[in-house]
Amino acid sequence: MVNLSGFIKSQLLEIIQWQDDSRDTISWLFPDDDKEIKNGAQLIVRESQLAQFVYLGQFGDTFFPGKHTLVSDNIPVLSRLKGWKYGFESPFKADVYFVNTRLFTGNKWGTANPIMMRDPDFGIVRVRAYGTYDFRVVDPKVFLKEVAGTDNNFRLDEFADTMRSRLVSMFSDSLGAAKIPVVGLVGRYGELGDALLNVINPKISEKYGLELSTFLIENVSVPPEVEQAIDKKGAMATLGNLNDYVKYQMGQSVVQPGGASGGAGGPMEMAMGFAMAQQMMQGMAAGSAPAAGAFAPAGAAPALVATAIPELLGPADAAKLMGVSEADVIATIESGDLKAKKIGSQFRITRAALDAFLKS
Repeated sequence: MVNLSGFIKSQLLEIIQWQDDSRDTISWLFPDDDKEIKNGAQLIVRESQLAQFVYLGQFGDTFFPGKHTLVSDNIPVLSRLKGWKYGFESPFKADVYFVNTRLFTGNKWGTANPIMMRDPDFGIVRVRAYGTYDFRVVDPKVFLKEVAGTDNNFRLDEFADTMRSRLVSMFSDSLGAAKIPVVGLVGRYGELGDALLNVINPKISEKYGLELSTFLIENVSVPPEVEQAIDKKGAMATLGNLNDYVKYQMGQSVVQPGGASGGAGGPMEMAMGFAMAQQMMQGMAAGSAPAAGAFAPAGAAPALVATAIPELLGPADAAKLMGVSEADVIATIESGDLKAKKIGSQFRITRAALDAFLKS
């Protein structure tokens, strides 16, 4: 004879729990095997978990960590949705989603393609960036509705690409709105990451039911040519200004191995080089070239004898005269330190302007 009470009991759920042993599952649907939940069933929610009831596609009650006995008193939302006027006495069907609320750490983000941003010093610059972020679920209903959906076992890797693209988009928008120069980004990763949290969290909380605890920027990179320009600008800032930088380059050029001194760049040769540079500038300021052999030690080649300076010079001529690169001269002109006239696409520098620059 069939034990009817035992059969009925086997078709009812008496204990509902999620014994999670994974590290990458965000939400999990309790498998009911088409069984019903009995009145008085035990719901066990462990730490770092939430249990969300869903009835016919509508959200019911949310349960926090602890042991809960499912009676009409503690499932008011489900009671209203199901239409129990006087509480429930019979078994019922409902989906139970467990949501992992622990902190998911060390998730990577990065720009698959360069971000175009406008920089006050370098114009349009292509920027790449990458880093890590930590997040947790703070609104299970929004998360289940907008992210996990009806997935029985929603894992972290299913959401990684969506989250990464969303973060990169918000990073790009925030970086553009902040108008921070590329040079200013270096050394301010922590500050920028903290500031971006205030921009990112309201958006992802509303859209995904998530919250970031940290948003780390590990690196921001620019094209090599911009890196070189940043390095040069840093060197100029270290030396004080463009005038000093050009004069420094001028002194350096005359003591390079194989140059006029013919030495190996030791202290004596360096001192001679700076003395030569100083006298050359004084000679230019006085409107005359240094006297022949003024700097030439015994046996030196006559290449040190200065020639007369033309009244009108191009950037290349001025660069050769001062022992710097043409790019340095053009940069000095564009900064306004060295006066020049632009005729067509070419700059022309008067001897008087060059004298005034070297005396400044």
